[in-house]
Amino acid sequence: MPNEATDPWPGLIRLGILALMGVLALWAVFTIVQGDTASASGASDGPGAATIRTSEFAFGGQLTLPAGDVVLTVVNEGNVEHDLSLRSGGGTGLIRPGESATLELTDLAPEAFDVFCSVPGHEAAGMIATLQVTSDSVEAVDEHGTEADWEELDRAMQESILRFPAATEGIGNEPLEPVILADGTKEFELTAEIVPWEVEPGKFVEAWTYNGMVPGPMIELDLGDKVRVVVHNKLPMGTDVHWHGVDTPNNMDGVAPLTQPLILSGEDFVYEFVADAPAIGMYHSHHHGQMQVPNGMFGVIKIGETPIPAGQTVGGVEIPEDIEIAGELPMVLNDAGVIGYSLNGKSFPATQPYVYDKGDWVVAHYYNEGLQIHPMHLHQFGQLVIAKDGFPLDNPYWADTINVAPGERYSVLVNLEDPGVWVWHCHILTHVEREEGMFGMVTAIIVNE
Repeated sequence: MPNEATDPWPGLIRLGILALMGVLALWAVFTIVQGDTASASGASDGPGAATIRTSEFAFGGQLTLPAGDVVLTVVNEGNVEHDLSLRSGGGTGLIRPGESATLELTDLAPEAFDVFCSVPGHEAAGMIATLQVTSDSVEAVDEHGTEADWEELDRAMQESILRFPAATEGIGNEPLEPVILADGTKEFELTAEIVPWEVEPGKFVEAWTYNGMVPGPMIELDLGDKVRVVVHNKLPMGTDVHWHGVDTPNNMDGVAPLTQPLILSGEDFVYEFVADAPAIGMYHSHHHGQMQVPNGMFGVIKIGETPIPAGQTVGGVEIPEDIEIAGELPMVLNDAGVIGYSLNGKSFPATQPYVYDKGDWVVAHYYNEGLQIHPMHLHQFGQLVIAKDGFPLDNPYWADTINVAPGERYSVLVNLEDPGVWVWHCHILTHVEREEGMFGMVTAIIVNE
């Protein structure tokens, strides 16, 4: 029985934009220096030794170990915590910048096996490597590792950029149409379920979704609306829905078991509230959010009109009194789970380009549903920050890079004055580039004459 307490735009445009997207160099700093090594027969007088040095956000170099017992020292020369983990389980644990840890590997047989950094998003950014165990003598590797294939790096980057925009199955943020009940209540239905989702061309993942899309469907409300959201749980585990940044009664806040019963697999739950305050909010699961949210269970909910500072002059720029907004763009950021580094559930080159005309004013809303900070940078055009977490700013301000932390929302107003293809991306470069080319949190605004 249900719990009755509460519970893209047009088609892609093929563009030749290589000249407009510069190469953001991604350097792999990962070297291995061998100590005592095994003999050609695989026997050794004592354990072998190897030192691995890591930095943001890649592994590289000749990762070769002697057979037998090896003491592996991992030195973190980066600026954030990393670890070295094994697919079979175990690893160093988190290592602070400038510190090291050791890992004892016993009875290694000649084979290859993967190691990776388990910090959310780091493996996707390139922190994965193959260790080769050999019975042959292991020569010491130069401190700087093996030389990169520079021509191959150039080719991979250019080819990845030229694939944009690439078509994939599935579109997120589709508006969710309500059923209007007899008393005027707007009723929405959300189904939580796991479905295949194409994050980038040819890469399908098992996404945890609302209504089969990532992000979930967009819910748009007018001030004063009575709202009823029926949630159907088709997940293999329980869930709930938190209305992040939206005013609700306590028993509609979506935090099982404190404010409601857990919505068990196969059950339904109804959320009811009145949209009595403006909001630029998000909805997402709260139960096991560390799993469900990065894997796709997030969406956008907006109440009322976006606050536009019409008629104001900010930083010497006059905002027209009669301003017309050509479009409002939700941009949901993620960096973990099966979705990984993405904008609106897609990774470059499958991200959505935005097409407008010269002189248009547009509003973008950033929503960070990830686990990391993302400084969002738009080439050429200033971003006028007009609201933070849905709250209008008394003093809007201009910026070209907006630092969006997990859970935050920023609303920005942009005047598209210059024609061309202009890149839009997270400015943590390893969130947008790897040795295989551009990926992740990159898109573009196309301004027509």
